[in-house]
This record gives sequence, structure tokens and C-alpha cells, in this order.
Amino acid sequence: MKKKHVAVLMGGFSSERPVSLSSGTACADALEAEGYRVTRVDVGRDIARVLGELKPDVAFNALHGPYGEDGTIQGVLEYLAIPYTHSGVLASALAMDKDLAKTIARAAGIPVAPSRIVNRFEIADKHPMEPPYVVKPVNEGSSFGVVIVREEQSHPPQILGSDEWGYGERVMVERYVAGREFTCAVMGERVLGVCEIVPVGHSFYDYDSKYVPGGSKHECPAKISPNIYQKIQTISLTAHEVLGCRGVSRSDFRYDDRFSEEGELVWLELNTQPGMTPTSLVPDIAAEAGIGFGELLSWMVEDASCSR
Repeated sequence: MKKKHVAVLMGGFSSERPVSLSSGTACADALEAEGYRVTRVDVGRDIARVLGELKPDVAFNALHGPYGEDGTIQGVLEYLAIPYTHSGVLASALAMDKDLAKTIARAAGIPVAPSRIVNRFEIADKHPMEPPYVVKPVNEGSSFGVVIVREEQSHPPQILGSDEWGYGERVMVERYVAGREFTCAVMGERVLGVCEIVPVGHSFYDYDSKYVPGGSKHECPAKISPNIYQKIQTISLTAHEVLGCRGVSRSDFRYDDRFSEEGELVWLELNTQPGMTPTSLVPDIAAEAGIGFGELLSWMVEDASCSR
């Protein structure tokens, strides 16, 4: 049986371009090994013309960040009537906006940390909330621009008011939740396992701990009580469903068990375009469930559609 022609979309022009190129290359190599006819596409402003000429059966979306996972490329693919992987236009846009995603999650009963949206210049001289707290760009991924403000800091981070800041004017200020970091993947209607992320030499799961080999350890399955493990799985599936996600997604959590056995579990965000690099989490989680990398990607290609 003839395998499909898959255009692997990678690169793009967001701050996550290097990550996307790594994800895209790994996915293209694995799909070729599975027998698909693969065309690697470094996405530029002419992507509609390029895809119109290629006429692939499926677009495998390996883009990350703005334009790639915020509904933009998904809209282009809908217009071109090319079936594509991962979530559709609306779910991608909602999940990419951390404030909107938290609003929907909170309404669904998912535990989230208190937060507010402010202009970055508003907090140049005065703490927007009692430290410790976290400042996050509203529409970025891969922990770009994330700043943790500790209890002992007398002033907000100066980077927010400088010309070096390149992540937009609106930022989310969120209460800092101490403790352990967990993540859980969903594959279609199936929730997979829970993985603990242990940064090595980093205070949290930042860009380097995500993508530099040895920057973090992945404990799959997570060594945690069965009730918390199941709770993370339930919340991950709920978030996937209420945001309207398709294909594969990954939800991230913080869990503070320092003061009680039950602890405090907080949902941070959902990623509709999880990384697929050699150090990424979803391939590890899938492997623990007995799903190889090639099998996972093949499932995503066969699951592709329009009107997602």
C-alpha cells in the first residue's frame, strides 16, 4: 500500500526556530523510516505557495511558538484543505494564550495559581503581588522570558523595563508554586503516563534544561502517590478536552508536597505542539506506554484532518 506524502513543517520565524528545526528533523527522519514519502519544509512567508505546489497528503506540524502553534499556520492549512496534525485553529489559539487557557481551565474546575495580566512597564518599580511570583510572556513557549522573583528580591526584575525584552508588552504575573514539576501527555482520547522533570543544575525547567543534553532527568513513570498520579492524568485529559485539543498535547504541573501528604497540585499550561527533539518529554512518556517514536508519529499522521 502506497504511503502518504507528508510535508514536515519546521523552522519558521519565532524565537523557537532552533527547537522546531530539531523537532522537525527528528520527525522527518522517523517518518521516512516508517515508509512515508517526506518533504522537509522550512516555513517562510511564502508557505501557502510552497504547499500549494507540493500538494502533500498531510502536513506534519513541527513548528513551535507564534505563527506555528497559535492557530496561524492552522488557518492557512484549513484554507488550503491540507489535513494536518495536532490541534485546530481555535484550540491552538486558546492554549497559546496563557491567560485565556487558565480562564477556561479554572471554569472547568482545574486548579490553577492566582495570576493577573499587566503591562510590563507597570511593574518596573513596584511588585505586582507579594513575592515569590513568576513573570511569563502571555504568548511564548519553551520558557522564553520566564523570570522567577524570589521572596528576598526588593524590586521587580529590571529586564521587564529594558529594550532587551522581546516578548511583548503584556505579561502574566503568577503566584510561584514551589515543589516538583510533572507533565502528562494525551494522545487523542487516551491519557498516557505522568513524568517528573528534574532539572540538573537549573532552578526550574528553563530553555537549557529542556533542550541541552543532560539539562534535566525524566522520571517516567513519576515516583508519586497513586492518587496524585491519577489526579494529574484526569486533569490533563480534562484540559485537553475543554480546550478542544486534537492529536497529542502535554499538560505541565507544579506539586508542592512539603507541608502535607496531599500537597498542592497546580496546572500550569497545556502545550498543543510538544517538542519532538531527542531530549523531549512526549517521546519518553509514549515509550513508557510501549509506543515507539515511529509508531507515535505514524499515529499522528493517520489522525491528521482539517476542521480540527
